[in-house]
Amino acid sequence: MSKQPYDLRSVLAELKEEPTQYHETDEAVDPNAELAGVYRYIGAGGTVQRPTQEGPAMMFNNVIGFPETRVLIGLLASRKRVGQLFHHDYHTLGQLLNQAVEHPVAPVTVSEEQAPAHEVVHRVSDPDFDIRKLIAAPTNTEYDAGPYITMGLVAGSNPEKTMSDVTIHRMVLEDKDTIGIYIMPGGRHIGAFLKDYQKIDKPMPVTINIGLDPAITVGATFEPPTTPLGYNELGVAGALRQEPVQLVAGLTVNEKALARAEFTIEGEILPQTTIQEDINTNTGKAMPEFPGYDGDANPAVNVIKVKAVTHRKNRPIMQTVIGPSEEHVSLAGIPTEASILSLVNRALPGKVLNVYNPPAGGGKLMTIMQIHKEDEADEGIQRQAALLAFASFKELKTVILVDEDVDIFDMNDVMWTINTRFQADEDIVVLPGMRNHPLDPSERPEYDPKSIRTRGMSSKLILDGTVPVDMKKQFTRAQFKKVSDWRKYLK
Repeated sequence: MSKQPYDLRSVLAELKEEPTQYHETDEAVDPNAELAGVYRYIGAGGTVQRPTQEGPAMMFNNVIGFPETRVLIGLLASRKRVGQLFHHDYHTLGQLLNQAVEHPVAPVTVSEEQAPAHEVVHRVSDPDFDIRKLIAAPTNTEYDAGPYITMGLVAGSNPEKTMSDVTIHRMVLEDKDTIGIYIMPGGRHIGAFLKDYQKIDKPMPVTINIGLDPAITVGATFEPPTTPLGYNELGVAGALRQEPVQLVAGLTVNEKALARAEFTIEGEILPQTTIQEDINTNTGKAMPEFPGYDGDANPAVNVIKVKAVTHRKNRPIMQTVIGPSEEHVSLAGIPTEASILSLVNRALPGKVLNVYNPPAGGGKLMTIMQIHKEDEADEGIQRQAALLAFASFKELKTVILVDEDVDIFDMNDVMWTINTRFQADEDIVVLPGMRNHPLDPSERPEYDPKSIRTRGMSSKLILDGTVPVDMKKQFTRAQFKKVSDWRKYLK
């Protein structure tokens, strides 16, 4: 009997064997702010307002207004759980993803009979079609611009169909057949394809795929320069699972959908049309983003006109994420770690042992680098490694450099370094007037008029907590006796 291909349901079946990592509830919950509000306490973590914690993935089985749909949140809201889902040590997930990027397994197209995503079909021509009643998209707060699809993978191609790609965007349900999609300028391949369609004034066919194997969602968050234009990140997931991701032809658009998704939405991005993101609420806010603040509503997001919604039978799963949560750290941070490792290893082989993008930076704004220095010829390579990271990843704002005896996944150990192997007048490097992530609210000219000329600029910071090579003997940590069978004392 052949093995069932990976999808969200097979992954959840495996996760359920670890009762501390997964929890279901039949309590009624309102998708409008309450669902995210509940999970905030139970497992969101990240930069979410306290009190919060790192907790289990959670399935809500009784979502008000959607009796046939379940909502899953927090599947990736734990780095250890991501390691478990990928059958790999969570400490070295960056290295694992690098290997997958270097050796992709291309997706394959399957028949309708092999595509459970198309088991149920709702077309826009149906008299009662309303995407807001078909997709249980939550609002994270009471001030959101509307119900958001936050874990929807947009699949698209260039007009010639010579390149295709998948990316994740924030998408708000604006009307019964209208979605507003925010495409951040620069870097995203879907945005590059859309520009080509705009030049010929034609709508761009896309599918939005929800409820996926986490290997697909994590792999899809790679960006240039690691995965340049023309690199389809579905190959990363194929490599992680050692089986190709399955695609199926769209029913109403000339684009592929993910055959084993829980939901797919088919539609077209209009070439010359935009919409006010918060047109239905006028709150001025979009939704909470990874730095921990509400994003400003965009006055002109692109418009997707929906053609059809398809989903699986037997209570399809709507998957969602809280923007500032630990889940975003896993989605954005782990691929960024992999990209930084790949870059610095090419330039400085063997000198950066590991990289961690912690929750304090939302997975994007901060990197901790573990440095290996052998002799005096290596002094200074740690700062070169930081500069390499800044040069390639404009969203990066802070780099902390530590020695190889420091656990980069333990912020107490990292901050111990800053307190005992660091002098502020020697070990702080500030790089003013650089580009950064537009969602950082401190990037305003009025906040720092000396170096911020326009919104989106920032000063970058290096905290060098590495010991000078010629002083290493003076910084040897207390050496405790190694006891291999220490766990027996806990029985």
